[in-house]
Amino acid sequence: MKKTIWIVDDDDSIRWVLEKALAREGLNTRSFRQPDEVLQALDDESEVPQVLVSDIRMNGASGLDLLQTVKLRLPSLPVIIMTAFSDLDSAVAAFKGGAFEYLAKPFDLAKAVELIRRALEESERETTVEQMQDVETEILGQAPAMQEVFRAIGRLSQSSVTVLITGESGSGKELVARALHKHSPRVNQPFIAINTAAIPKDLLESELFGHERGAFTGAQSARRGRFEQAEGGTLFLDEIGDMPFDLQTRLLRVLSDGHFYRVGGHQPMKANVRLIAATHQNLEERVKDGVFREDLFHRLNVIRLRVPSLRERREDIPLLAKHFLVQSAKQLGVDAKRLSDQALSFISHLDFPGNVRQLENLCNWITVMAPGQVVEVVDLPSELVHATPLESLTSYGVAQTESLARVAHDGLSWSDLLEAKAGELLQNDVPEIMNGLSRDFESVLIRAALKHTHGRKNDAAIRLGIGRNTISRKIQELGIEGVKDD
Repeated sequence: MKKTIWIVDDDDSIRWVLEKALAREGLNTRSFRQPDEVLQALDDESEVPQVLVSDIRMNGASGLDLLQTVKLRLPSLPVIIMTAFSDLDSAVAAFKGGAFEYLAKPFDLAKAVELIRRALEESERETTVEQMQDVETEILGQAPAMQEVFRAIGRLSQSSVTVLITGESGSGKELVARALHKHSPRVNQPFIAINTAAIPKDLLESELFGHERGAFTGAQSARRGRFEQAEGGTLFLDEIGDMPFDLQTRLLRVLSDGHFYRVGGHQPMKANVRLIAATHQNLEERVKDGVFREDLFHRLNVIRLRVPSLRERREDIPLLAKHFLVQSAKQLGVDAKRLSDQALSFISHLDFPGNVRQLENLCNWITVMAPGQVVEVVDLPSELVHATPLESLTSYGVAQTESLARVAHDGLSWSDLLEAKAGELLQNDVPEIMNGLSRDFESVLIRAALKHTHGRKNDAAIRLGIGRNTISRKIQELGIEGVKDD
């Protein structure tokens, strides 16, 4: 299905300028004069826009009405509304919850193309999430570290071998175990999971192996354990490193000869179960410390599969955040919120010690607590913003410097932030880094000084320690407004 950028405007010159600019970028476009033409084109199933750019007023027709109709049919389609400055307040109020962004006329062509590219990236993220959900993929991830996990799952797809999954808490070990089961010959049989650290020692043996009637006080009837429940399928033992030592012996016996006894039972039972174990601990160290059986470790460690932490797959954070925001919105029956580019950049540089689980919890918080549909850095939980060094003030744009200063004033090293930003730009092969960062740095300093001196240029120059001619030239070069002559 062909995807293009659709442009809707009754002004021929606007359409022509955008068409030519986007064509130079190698982007396909299709233009319309009126909203009715767009709706007619949408009725043709072969026509689906990747981004829609629409004027707000077109000879009596409303771009906002078009936005509302299109969003009902294509909820994930990024829509950019073009508006004259006189329409700005009403436009922002009317479509803030639905449009991707607005483009004020007259607009800078380069900025318009940049905005459309951002919308394209959003559209591609939406498409990726939808495709993954359509095929019921258990795990989302495009980072090289996750691709290794996917390849391992593929290689194990025809096997029922024991697997030991390692990784930090919250990194998705159970999801990997479920994927191993789903893509195994045992897919039509049960998948049974148990967290060995969450069950008291006295109850864990009965949970695993079941018990006979009268085996202990309160055992009024026989009970099947998890091994019996998982018969023919997969038994997932999470946090295996916390299993009591005496129960490790019983588990080893099952792995050795495939038989076990219920608690209080005398009849051996056959276990036809694939075992997958997981731990966030270093089992080799646990063996050395004498709290984990070495022979059991070797029985479990047939195939080891390590799940990377979220810090090792930061490029997956936008994809995961989008998925969790959509998921959370569906559960609450509300419209999904969207992270601004600045907020997305911010959370992509968090350490996330709780890994994917922590990111999911953050997205749930955003869905409930964030004030607007487009979430900015200042809308994120204050404990995150205050506790985390920002990558660089310049990375969030001069326009947001004041709001960020409110949340980043206590104890942050600007040199560390600048170093982090430079490292990011170098890694992404951004050209002329020195010029770009220097320009942003000068702009932030001069604007701060002008604010301090209430716009008086000469006073600001004195406070910065530069000459009057220098600050005048810089103000002109950087396009800084609101300056007073002393």
